[in-house]
Amino acid sequence: MSSENDRPAPPTTSASIVVLTLARKVETELNAALAPLDLTVSRLGLLGHIAAMPGTSFSELARMSGITVQSVHAAVKALAGAGLVRDNTARAGSASAIEITPEGARLMERARAAVAAVDERLFGEAADPIQRQVGDTIRAAFGGFSR
Repeated sequence: MSSENDRPAPPTTSASIVVLTLARKVETELNAALAPLDLTVSRLGLLGHIAAMPGTSFSELARMSGITVQSVHAAVKALAGAGLVRDNTARAGSASAIEITPEGARLMERARAAVAAVDERLFGEAADPIQRQVGDTIRAAFGGFSR
């Protein structure tokens, strides 16, 4: 039989592990909320970059997204096939000028609503107090974000 004093101390909390664990939870929740829109967090990120920077290039998208140019080409081709973006390349060999379509913009609005619902569920008034504090800290650090 052991007493409480015989138990080892709990491990030191790692901020990296806590953030990684929370990030996985957030990504899982976001992907579930975006699935009915036929979006993933990655596709939403690309659409967001394209919407924020009309005329952006494949290279710029790759840098902003942290993925290869080849991966961006494949993703943009899929988004274009779905009618969400278009590449206004004047001719073969010229720089691309990718922009969101009206259909893509409408989808972005629906996605923003889905993201807001996840934000409220994970970081809003009814959320776990620690997660609420994390959300408040993030909003304070980056300013201008509101619930």
